[in-house]
Amino acid sequence: MHEALKSARAQQETDEWKRNYAIRAGVEGTIHQATTVTGIRRARYHGLKKTHLDHVYSAVALNLIRLDAWWNGHPIDRTRTSHLARLNLSLVA
Repeated sequence: MHEALKSARAQQETDEWKRNYAIRAGVEGTIHQATTVTGIRRARYHGLKKTHLDHVYSAVALNLIRLDAWWNGHPIDRTRTSHLARLNLSLVA
């Protein structure tokens, strides 16, 4: 088991693995944004055509949100700040 873990960690240091993981991270980020912003996990309608239309509207909404962020220079991702870091920031201010 140690050898398998060591081999996997060595593989993660290669440029090819990092390139493939960057693609996967982008896709997972898009899926996360779709689930949190538009609530795409549950369809609002019954039927394949209406559900497809709901997904198309959700994709358009995500594209508009991303365009707005790009045009205004706002980052899309919000990094998480721990409770301790927030407490420290409030004490400094």
